[in-house]
Amino acid sequence: MTSRFAAVGALALAMAAPTALAHHAFSAEFDANLPIRVQGKIVQVDWINPHAWVHVEHVHEDGTTKVWQLEAGTPNTLLRRGLTKQLLQPGTEVVVRGYQSKDKVCEPICSGSGRDITFPDGTKIFMGSSGTGAPRDGADPTEGTREEEQNLPEEEEDDD
Repeated sequence: MTSRFAAVGALALAMAAPTALAHHAFSAEFDANLPIRVQGKIVQVDWINPHAWVHVEHVHEDGTTKVWQLEAGTPNTLLRRGLTKQLLQPGTEVVVRGYQSKDKVCEPICSGSGRDITFPDGTKIFMGSSGTGAPRDGADPTEGTREEEQNLPEEEEDDD
């Protein structure tokens, strides 16, 4: 009986390992000191876990284009925020603010973490992941900004 529990436990660990390795802290891949603003048309959306990806073709001032793959929250989180498959259609013009990957590699495509996405009608929706160490830049409505954190009253020490 004990060997059966051990086998089931080992199988559960083996199945959980890829998921655990796939998820990462913001600072492991992206640089808070490299803000980006990507404007262009959506060319593809990958509704996959643990993060969805929105691919946007950015047109530079000289007319050249570059596709950016922008990491977003989980598909379930995006849907709860109102980012549906109907909104994120290829061809939709968007502006995505976020942060570039630490490696700064843009061949064959650039990579970044999207924080918020703005649509042609001005609607802005937070698309990032919460609680992964991403900058508290005001994009996430559930978190305060760094300035708000700095202005928090200090905890009083107990003299007991």
